[in-house]
Amino acid sequence: MLDKTDRKLLCLLQQDCTLSLQVLAEAVNLTSTPCWKRLKRLEDEGFIRGRVALLDHEKLGLSLTAFVMIKTQQHNSDWYQRFVKQTKDMPEVLAFYRMAGEFDYLMQVRVADMKSYDGFYKRLVNAVPGLIDVTSSFAMEEIKYTTILPVPE
Repeated sequence: MLDKTDRKLLCLLQQDCTLSLQVLAEAVNLTSTPCWKRLKRLEDEGFIRGRVALLDHEKLGLSLTAFVMIKTQQHNSDWYQRFVKQTKDMPEVLAFYRMAGEFDYLMQVRVADMKSYDGFYKRLVNAVPGLIDVTSSFAMEEIKYTTILPVPE
């Protein structure tokens, strides 16, 4: 169960995971040791999955975002395991979901340009047979992007 202090720590870390233990402790009115114990518990309980640096995709030359919707007639466990393994190993895939509705899977893909996407697409459709429809939509403008989750009261 998260209390008010836990929630504040999680919000602070989402904004800047490089904050020192002392700064975090002061922000939640704790001393360093109790604050560290809370952070350790939040990590052990899986509320904090990792601490990362967010990179600027434009500066890295990865300006094309594609949303790839996939249909398949294959729904057996062996096919699913192969498909998941193949796509998880593709570094261009930032997010990958099994869906309910018209499409079976949805991916968010980030690449440099259309030529790079074409190479990704060819690897994807050849990775595991059984895809019957692969439809792509391309983002024209990124209006909002965040990794900050709303922490419920």
